[in-house]
Amino acid sequence: MLAIVVPAHDEEQHIEACVQSLQAAASHAPLGGEAVLIVVVLDDCSDRTAEICNRLGVASVETLARNVGVARGEGARFALAAGARWLAFTDADSVVAPDWLAAQLRQCTDAVCGTIEVRDWGDYGDAIRLQHHASYRDADGHRHIHGANLGVSADAYRAVGGFQPLRSSEDVAFVEALHSHGSSIAWSAAPRVVTSARRGYRAPGGFGEALARVERAAMHSGGVST
Repeated sequence: MLAIVVPAHDEEQHIEACVQSLQAAASHAPLGGEAVLIVVVLDDCSDRTAEICNRLGVASVETLARNVGVARGEGARFALAAGARWLAFTDADSVVAPDWLAAQLRQCTDAVCGTIEVRDWGDYGDAIRLQHHASYRDADGHRHIHGANLGVSADAYRAVGGFQPLRSSEDVAFVEALHSHGSSIAWSAAPRVVTSARRGYRAPGGFGEALARVERAAMHSGGVST
């Protein structure tokens, strides 16, 4: 069995599109009909996220941690107990390609670090979009780490003890642990994920904050106007 884990804190605006994309990826023909468990970790949600997940028929786990490292870990623990041999991770404000899960498995490695793309830049504008593209490598051999596009075998996950209970950069710490352990890691652009460029980002130190830093730097240098 395969599993997909999604941490979510008050994500009623995004979770339906996310889950529907995961359901499409779970039914992708090259998976050969292998069962796929989708687990949404409801991290102190007070909106309709749980209701939407229930309507869409996906599993959910609840926590009150408000901590993405804890949330990913709780979802992984649930999936492993259910018998998952592979764990794929994304974020609730992201949409995966139909072949996302299959593309991770095709790498034939202990873990896969994928890239992300943004299609709707909102009010960030072209200047920020261009600055981001200038510094971001969306190609095989990249060295980006995103919790929104990450996969790992159950054995490799257990070997390093899973995610640390970090409010940010839990994905970076996890991949560093895999590297230190000697796990094989594919730095691949094949598994495709589209994520949001929202200003109301959830995880400090994540992609949303990185975009905010790019904007602040551009404003400081006179690259964009207020």
